[in-house]
Amino acid sequence: MSEKNIVTYTADEIRRRIAAGEGRTNLKRLEAITDEEIEAQMRDDPDWADLMDIDWSKATVVIPVPKSAVSIRLDPDVLDFFKAGGKGYQTRINAVLRHYMQETLKNRKTG
Repeated sequence: MSEKNIVTYTADEIRRRIAAGEGRTNLKRLEAITDEEIEAQMRDDPDWADLMDIDWSKATVVIPVPKSAVSIRLDPDVLDFFKAGGKGYQTRINAVLRHYMQETLKNRKTG
């Protein structure tokens, strides 16, 4: 992001702007951007490098459900394996268990 787009406000200035009903989004600038400009900006953004050419037409919205907190005993090497993947290891464990559950249910229906 270029320096010309960075704006600094004090906390008091922000409170006054919010109280006056002024939003924090520059809607005029946003409305002026074309789809082509958005795509060009995305192609220039390294965070989008692996996502630009994905076909999103069949994507589905997944609304996460609240998870239940449980205590589970795992072998130390299993836990170490998932933790070695970094943040989100509990989510990865949940994904593995979900896959196992889905495959088991699928096999029950076909077997």
